[in-house]
Amino acid sequence: MANYLLIDFGSTFTKLCAVNTEECEILGTASDFTTVETDINDGYDKALEKLYKKIDRNIKFEQVIACSSAAGGLKMAAIGLVKELTVEAAKRVCLGAGAKVDLVFSHHLNQSEVHQIIDKKIDIILLAGGSDGGNSESVIYNAEILGKLGVKIPIVFAGNKSAQDQINEIFGKYEMNGYICDNVMPNINVLNVNSAREKIREIFLKQIIEAKGIKKIENFINQVILPTPSAVLEAAKLLAEGYLDEEGLGEVVVVDIGGATTDMYSICSSTKRSDVIIQGLEEPFAKRTVEGDLGMRYSAPGIVKSLSEREINFINKEKGVDIVSEVTKRYDNVKLLPENSQDEFIDQFLAEMCAYRSMHRHCGRINEVLTPMGKVFNQVGKDLSDVGFVIGTGGVIINSKYQKEILKQTTNILHNPSELRPSDPKFLIDYDYIMAAMGLLSKINPMAALKIMKKHIRPIRGVQHETSK
Repeated sequence: MANYLLIDFGSTFTKLCAVNTEECEILGTASDFTTVETDINDGYDKALEKLYKKIDRNIKFEQVIACSSAAGGLKMAAIGLVKELTVEAAKRVCLGAGAKVDLVFSHHLNQSEVHQIIDKKIDIILLAGGSDGGNSESVIYNAEILGKLGVKIPIVFAGNKSAQDQINEIFGKYEMNGYICDNVMPNINVLNVNSAREKIREIFLKQIIEAKGIKKIENFINQVILPTPSAVLEAAKLLAEGYLDEEGLGEVVVVDIGGATTDMYSICSSTKRSDVIIQGLEEPFAKRTVEGDLGMRYSAPGIVKSLSEREINFINKEKGVDIVSEVTKRYDNVKLLPENSQDEFIDQFLAEMCAYRSMHRHCGRINEVLTPMGKVFNQVGKDLSDVGFVIGTGGVIINSKYQKEILKQTTNILHNPSELRPSDPKFLIDYDYIMAAMGLLSKINPMAALKIMKKHIRPIRGVQHETSK
């Protein structure tokens, strides 16, 4: 049989993908609006009915598995000691676990910062700080203030192992929902992310899923196994690296523009040159960043906030639109679909801004410094210049008439020599919106997932025209 139903409960759409792993084929896909605010079954049932119009209604699925970013996804706060070290390490753990990092704090927490954690309804706190045998005072203080102010959400401690016993006592003293993991930075500039990342995913599956209403649908599915961004990251890694004797594509970047966030993934080595001095933490081979202020609907106002007054006036004058009003319309009606050429123009513009600015934040930088010994090149972040493929996914990219224009925004279109963006990649489109589904399938049958992606993630179809700007 080997038929599987793969589900992505997204913030805007619930997406279904039925596959046959023996034939390595997609049987059918369908989607409908996510209805987590009322009953998540409603959106699922509508999507399933659409799917059954494309495939045999009597088909039997060996398993039904899902990922989720519904209700805002997994929202985390990362707390560390030094901003450039343990705070950054904690942030990377959160992102690698499929979370959106809504709050980042360093050194000693104050009461205002703790109240921000409560008011923002953060799902999980990652508390880090101090290499093993190093500073313990700060993490102990932070655990204590979180306890005193009644924080009951899950807290993962992944800091100095010398403080573990005292942190555990604080968890018990205040009846906190605490967990102890290995230090994310046991030694300076040495990362150890697996223990904390797996604990975050475990908490997501056991507690957060129920809180976000996904539990209501457990009678129809076997399990929810990943946050959606983690599923996409798994798919991107598999597509880049290959599996056994099935070759992958090599180094890739994936840009996923959604209603609430823009996620950027890069699967590649962090450095390309031997003549650079790396500053800061070493970049991971598989990196994810998420921009919570860049999205097509829920986060559309963040795009306007990133524009200068001059840019806003230019758009309004040249295109005859009120960009602020158009963005507000999308924020107030997240289910809005383009109905005319003006709607299409606004969505195209927003998508290009999401792609450009998210890559600006994701990619590394290189600077030339003159020293008594001659020129020195300092690199901060990840060098994406030689990446072979940029893959676009997300509804706005898949449905755009100008897909190439969106993906071009990830490259060095402004010829800024300091930004290490992809220089000359080939563009591919996830036409069937299957990357999250293939990330799920990779946990069961990675070979089938890889072969399906190589069949269905294809170059841009037809003739693409440039947008008139």
